[in-house]
Amino acid sequence: MKHRIVVLGAGYAGAYAAGNLARRLSPADTEITVVNAEPDFVQRLRLHQLAAGQEIEAPRLADVFSGTGIRLHLARVTAVDPERQVVTVADTDGGADELGYDTLLYALGSHGDDRGVPGVADHAFDVAARPSALRLRERLDGLREGGNILVVGDGLTGIETATEIAESRPGLSVTLVARGELGAQLSSGARGHLRQACDRLGITVLEHAGVEAVEATRVLCADGTALPSDATVWTAGFAVAPIAAAAGLDVTEDGRILVDHAMRSLSHPNVYAAGDSVHAMGANGKPLPMSCASAGFTAMQAVKAIMGSLTGSRIGHVKLAYPGNHISLGRQDGILQLVDHEAQPKPKYTGGRKAARIKAGILRMSQWTTLHPTFCLPRRQRPLAAAPNAPHRQGGRVAA
Repeated sequence: MKHRIVVLGAGYAGAYAAGNLARRLSPADTEITVVNAEPDFVQRLRLHQLAAGQEIEAPRLADVFSGTGIRLHLARVTAVDPERQVVTVADTDGGADELGYDTLLYALGSHGDDRGVPGVADHAFDVAARPSALRLRERLDGLREGGNILVVGDGLTGIETATEIAESRPGLSVTLVARGELGAQLSSGARGHLRQACDRLGITVLEHAGVEAVEATRVLCADGTALPSDATVWTAGFAVAPIAAAAGLDVTEDGRILVDHAMRSLSHPNVYAAGDSVHAMGANGKPLPMSCASAGFTAMQAVKAIMGSLTGSRIGHVKLAYPGNHISLGRQDGILQLVDHEAQPKPKYTGGRKAARIKAGILRMSQWTTLHPTFCLPRRQRPLAAAPNAPHRQGGRVAA
């Protein structure tokens, strides 16, 4: 019988992992199914550009996986039962179905976190998913010149969203509401560059401002200030779905799956995790942040571990590094901030057009490696037979 591998999610981590597994494991021995709610691959790192009015490619997953043997199941994951080794999904027509697995790769990613603030779910927009980014775009299209845009959240997503909207739609008034100091995660030089960019783009920055409620036409701050808003964009953080916790997997307080260095669940050894859904410790002993880079590293490690498990070969280890932050400030400006071993910003940074070009290159590389995972395969492939004592079901071959 074929070893059934089910991959939940087809974002940067899930699509990359599924493609690499399909190209390395023999289809005679393995069956790979990818479950995703949307039919397209979403370039999540560029959704703020989509919201601002730019056209962003969304390749169809059916085309991405064409010729790989991967089965694409368009459905929303509703539950995981690791004891029975089944995943429950809700199909696009509303019907429920169960998918059995022998090995599960959980890569469902994250969504915007409203942090329990009243009114966010009803009145705020976000750029955490393609449909919500398109709703924000439609809202911006309908505003008259001088309309007020409030971006709540001073993390990387908030900074990129505020600067992109301000540059793409100069007729609108953009305010960035920061909970703390703007650019606190950057070096002093990079913080200065960020402030200059906000000044150049006409962005009003409100620092040390806590938001207590979001209403249809205004935002209420903790100090009693009411900020008028024609469109409030909520970028105050990300959260994961409660599916893993409900399944009984060992998770952190915020629901991220606890794993060993191989990305294997600490509580269920035939479940692996990658991307925003995993709580992985980096090479510096600190948890990896939710990011595209972390998705890539954890997906690579999960692929190596699954291949090693099925073939009985040595499991290779990926250095789980956190190199730093690359931030776009519109299309012609940016900041590249490297960090040290303690994840603290290094004094030097790269800014301006050069940083913007580097960021654009990183985005192109992230998309290409996700959608074309054969780039690292050798020209000649020598299949290795599965080890007789491979766990779970027998089977699986790997390219040497």
